[in-house]
Amino acid sequence: MRTKPERPSSTSPEALNEDQQLALTSEDYNLLTDLYELTMAACYAGEQLDQQWASFELFTRRLPENYGYLIAMGLAQALDYLENFHFTGDQIQALRSLKIFANAPEKFWSLLENAKFTGNVWAVPEGTAIFPNEPFLRVEAPLWQAQIVETFLLNTLNYQTLIATRAARLRDVAGSNVNLLEFGTRRAFSPQASVWAVRAALAAGLDSTSNVLAALKLGREPVGTMAHSLVMALGALEGGEDEAFAAFNRHFPGSTLLIDTYNTVEAARRLAEKIQQGEMNVKGVRLDSGDLAKLSKEVRSLLPGVSIFASGDIDEYEIARLKAENAEIDGYGLGTKLVSGSPVNGVYKLVEVDGHPVMKKSSGKGTYPGRKQIIRTFKQGEVQSDCLVLMDEERPEIESGNGHSVSQVELMQLVVKQGERMLSPEPLETIAKRTAASVASLSPEIRRLENPISFQVEVSEALGELTERVRQKL
Repeated sequence: MRTKPERPSSTSPEALNEDQQLALTSEDYNLLTDLYELTMAACYAGEQLDQQWASFELFTRRLPENYGYLIAMGLAQALDYLENFHFTGDQIQALRSLKIFANAPEKFWSLLENAKFTGNVWAVPEGTAIFPNEPFLRVEAPLWQAQIVETFLLNTLNYQTLIATRAARLRDVAGSNVNLLEFGTRRAFSPQASVWAVRAALAAGLDSTSNVLAALKLGREPVGTMAHSLVMALGALEGGEDEAFAAFNRHFPGSTLLIDTYNTVEAARRLAEKIQQGEMNVKGVRLDSGDLAKLSKEVRSLLPGVSIFASGDIDEYEIARLKAENAEIDGYGLGTKLVSGSPVNGVYKLVEVDGHPVMKKSSGKGTYPGRKQIIRTFKQGEVQSDCLVLMDEERPEIESGNGHSVSQVELMQLVVKQGERMLSPEPLETIAKRTAASVASLSPEIRRLENPISFQVEVSEALGELTERVRQKL
């Protein structure tokens, strides 16, 4: 009997051209990076600069079109990554086999062999509304460490922030009483992305997901209905659409039935007769095509006590349109438009090294130098202003609110200190409440779907002066 040869590890030199499965483990994340992160780290080591203390800030220069805000998300996975940052012997051996590292200094390999994140991380809490040029994460660490983690941090924070923002907008438009379900797994950009999308969506206010793996990992009950294929298969084999409904209802009592495979209104009419005759107990039906506003009203007239659920390329604009037409819809399944769309173009830029503030001066891509804090001012619970200030400058005084309640908060919080995590993972329910409160604190002009106002982030006098001094030096 032939034994199957042992498969080389995914990062061993022998496997560099052999692993077609491309499945990831958390250990693979150490190499899930752009090559230049590694070559720059090697260069720092060769120039004896690897231990210089450096600060990088992650922010977005602009918002996607017709977005008035973003919802920060993905911090938990970013901190997990930093907490487990290391390189295995196989990974180092695989890197050593690459031609580009033929002249890399030995110190670089020593750094990788003993890799552990030893820096600080400041971040805004997940579920917080943020605006352009506001850092929602800062890494302060030895230069080589702060550099090499860039790609993974951008990957998880950019994508989860996109999903969270879409979910927050959907919840804001739909209202608190409408059931919103995440159905995006088959449209997400990868299996890993589908799980992150579920987490971000639930943390931003959606109710549940059809993704079984993600639901179980997050301690939730997965939800779902049925597909047209079941109606067609059972209908063909057992007599018709009604037999398909009866069979599914028999095995899954109370489940939502998909009624638009053939004729939505006729299916609803026949279900109404069976309910009246006591033959079936139907709690919900789903509409996936056609004029949803018109059909929902017709179905409601036939099935007044049954929840009506809609799906099919639904987004916040479609929900707003359906509400304006007084559609009789109790919940939505959200897939393609939730897990895709305009990307969040977050960037990760060096702002200080060895105590020296630095900045980019490139046209259209300039940055502010120095480590920064965001001071958010509220008046009667609504966001009035955000001000970028230097971490070590004196905080501005709260101006009189003319009898109105005025308060200020510092958004950036220390979440990792000298490599030790200071923030325990938060329940998704806690983050979802923060998201809802954060969105509610924004003005209607910022939250609207069409042409939201561009919220202007202020810059403190000290930061403005520092920016000008650094610019002059350049």
